[in-house]
Amino acid sequence: MTSIAEPGVVIGAVADLELGESRAYVVGGKQIAVFRMTDGSLRATGAVCPHRAGPLADGQFDAAKIVCPLHQYAFSFADGACTSDGIGSVSVYRAEERDGDIVVWL
Repeated sequence: MTSIAEPGVVIGAVADLELGESRAYVVGGKQIAVFRMTDGSLRATGAVCPHRAGPLADGQFDAAKIVCPLHQYAFSFADGACTSDGIGSVSVYRAEERDGDIVVWL
């Protein structure tokens, strides 16, 4: 787990990600999907579904989970576990807004 004292990585402007929208970024050689909730908070997971490599940033999401657009497998934002079947999990990353930027911790 990343220490809170370690600096996060700025990946873009939060203004480029509308409320209720998501986007994939490459951070430190990893594909990360960032989700901006309708309340403005941010969530981040690995960007690739472990089932068939579906693009999670293109999936539907709510405050608790992201649903892969290919086969509707759902993954919890809390721990990355698959909530609809035991196919594996995705990485979950700390993400927040700082001074108008999206910052993630790998």
